[in-house]
Amino acid sequence: MTKKSTSPKDPRHYQRIKTIQALYAAYFDSEKPSTKHSRAVLKNQKKLDKMIQKHAPKWPLEKINQIDLAILRLSVWEIFIGGKTPYKVSINEAVELAKEFGSDNSPGFINGVLGSAVEKLEKEHKSKKNKKDAK
Repeated sequence: MTKKSTSPKDPRHYQRIKTIQALYAAYFDSEKPSTKHSRAVLKNQKKLDKMIQKHAPKWPLEKINQIDLAILRLSVWEIFIGGKTPYKVSINEAVELAKEFGSDNSPGFINGVLGSAVEKLEKEHKSKKNKKDAK
């Protein structure tokens, strides 16, 4: 069994870069985003923003750096809607993208928001499993 890589040379990493660039550009330009994933993220933006806001309550969305917000939206979409990327991979990629494109505080902020969201998801899954096992 081979380990799946998400190094900077990995095509999935480049796809994420293109997606966050398209999401960032969409903030300033109303043209249709250029990538399939960016279109999917924008289609679900209200839902994603509610989830982000829930896990970063002290940060109104309009105060979050647009690159950080693009990274968060993509990662939340990957974890909760896209469903094909393991959450640990998505969080790691989001932190790496934040290091590459964000400010000095971006990696910690993004890791904290996504960690909080995943913690809640894990609790919900555990609760559902316990209810199922009790039947």
